[in-house]
Amino acid sequence: MRITRDKYAKEHGAYLFFGIVEDVEVKERDEEVEELMRSVEEAFREKYTLEKLREDPKVKAFRKFMWSLGIDPTKIRPSSEALARRALRGPLPRINSLTDLGNAISLKYLVPIGIYDLDHVKGDELALRKAKEGEIFQPIGRNDMTLKGNEIVLSDEEGPMHIFPYRDSRRTMIRLGTRRALVVGAGVTGVDEIDVRAAVEEILNFLEKRGARVGSVAKSQ
Repeated sequence: MRITRDKYAKEHGAYLFFGIVEDVEVKERDEEVEELMRSVEEAFREKYTLEKLREDPKVKAFRKFMWSLGIDPTKIRPSSEALARRALRGPLPRINSLTDLGNAISLKYLVPIGIYDLDHVKGDELALRKAKEGEIFQPIGRNDMTLKGNEIVLSDEEGPMHIFPYRDSRRTMIRLGTRRALVVGAGVTGVDEIDVRAAVEEILNFLEKRGARVGSVAKSQ
């Protein structure tokens, strides 16, 4: 698989690292993932307060990026910051084993993570691109949205599957029947590529130890 970036995404400093996993088993609950989540949550709450979170360089970088698009990050938060704020209030929601794993690593690295069901992704080339004004997006847990055209989206042949870096689509979300998945880490100017790559690699390594087949990590072009 290949992920390209258009001029708009490049100008705003948006990039992705990604990897593919096959033969993955998604469960409602997984004790090893649950143990990881509890450990990451506890370590996070020991390190951060809300005030410290606001001053974190990654949080600042993603906020600056959102402002550059004309999106207020105090109203629509990057997914990693939204998770972090939720973790400061208590345990993160448990959804399924693969989504929970992604959330745990997102919290650990403060990097947005997206995981998508490859059997619902159309085509072998994705694009990180400027949204088209009037495009319809189907977010998880929300009503359909009409995009304004200032957003950056990750899109397959059918349309947007992710609004970068804060919202995923119902169409490509992880299900209990998912067997093939695309794991994506989001970065912007000011966020070290090493951390984004490491977050994706940690997810793939965890799944490989559980018997899944994983590919190498690549960067968007």
